[in-house]
Amino acid sequence: MNGPVAWISSPAGPLGGELDVPGDKSVSHRAIMLAALADGVSRIDGFLEGEDTRATAAAFARMGVQIETPTSSARIVHGVGMRGLKSANGPIDCGNAGTGMRLLAGLLAGQSFDSELIGDASLSRRPMGRIIDPLTSMGARIESGAGGLPPLRIHGRRRLQGMTFAPTVASAQVKSAILLAGLYAHGTTEVREAHPTRDYSERMLAAFGWPIEFSQGWARLPGNARLQATDIVVPADFSSAAFFLVAASIVPGSKLTLRAVGMNPRRTGLLEILRLMGADIVEVNRREQGGEWLADLHVSHAPLRGIDVPERCVADMIDEFPILFVAAATALGTTRIRGVAELRVKESDRLAVMAQGLASLGIAVTESADGADITGGTIGSGRIDSVGDHRIAMSFAVAGLLASGPVLIDDCATVATSFPGFLDLANACGFSISAT
Repeated sequence: MNGPVAWISSPAGPLGGELDVPGDKSVSHRAIMLAALADGVSRIDGFLEGEDTRATAAAFARMGVQIETPTSSARIVHGVGMRGLKSANGPIDCGNAGTGMRLLAGLLAGQSFDSELIGDASLSRRPMGRIIDPLTSMGARIESGAGGLPPLRIHGRRRLQGMTFAPTVASAQVKSAILLAGLYAHGTTEVREAHPTRDYSERMLAAFGWPIEFSQGWARLPGNARLQATDIVVPADFSSAAFFLVAASIVPGSKLTLRAVGMNPRRTGLLEILRLMGADIVEVNRREQGGEWLADLHVSHAPLRGIDVPERCVADMIDEFPILFVAAATALGTTRIRGVAELRVKESDRLAVMAQGLASLGIAVTESADGADITGGTIGSGRIDSVGDHRIAMSFAVAGLLASGPVLIDDCATVATSFPGFLDLANACGFSISAT
């Protein structure tokens, strides 16, 4: 990764302007994968030009898929069909992308060749047993490192059998891995979730013509059909927009517009929580595009108050909890968060890192096994170790807007995995962040 390793975020005045945040990372990963397996040529516009998604595109290029890059936010993918992938002849490096590795594991379990998936130091600490176990039940053979950690060695030439799977952990990545393996399985594959997760894979499979049935918390598909090339427009990433939604909510005098943001209801739990806290966020020009809903979001400063976060919202905002911690640190009263143990196995232990970081800046935080109580107060200046977690780094950059002095944030290079250009966009709308 290139770029600065540290940022200094300083107090700033009102934020303003109209912003286009990058394309949705989850949609970008899936678009590349399904376009590669389709019959014909697909064009992807709004593609997230980040390190995670480039790693996924590079993986398919190594497996024989021709991918053109007419612009940084577009890809033209020459699909090779369901049986057209070739061995990469060496390990496939997923970089920092947990989505890439987990989805690829499902897809590669049905191929006629062996594969090995590796990742960076952070990804190599993320648990993969949650996909290995159900894929093994379908007939896959996957070897991992100690404790179910990467690297993953996936044996090809296996007969996969469809099954009904009820995951114990709410995870769109796990669901998607099973569905992608189901494309190559005999019979029907069905996933039934106790807590519905985002349905990007289901919607995109339908867009590419696979005969899939799905509703909230349920999906079923047959194996051995075909995917037909189609053009995809990737909506702006709600997770990237989230940093600006919170920033404009907490900085007095701010008014921001975020254009064409993806509004998949299984992704926008933070929007509901911020509104419960008193945020002033208005949706306009809501429309459907490529099977996904999007809208322009107008956000103005409004005083926030602490709330008890409903656990029913957790699965719909699991990536947004770091920035919610910052919103809670500025709110009147205490915000109570429970049911988020999953945060401990993301790119970092986000629960611990956010709790400790805010505490070091003078905010009262009580951490528990699966949550935290955060009492709003004055954010002080200080130094934060983002532990190489892109969402931690950007969250504390937002915290610096209301701090009593500069906040130094170490280890920020990984922001390029999900939000290249964050510094330029943030400073253009009124942030005060410098790279060191």
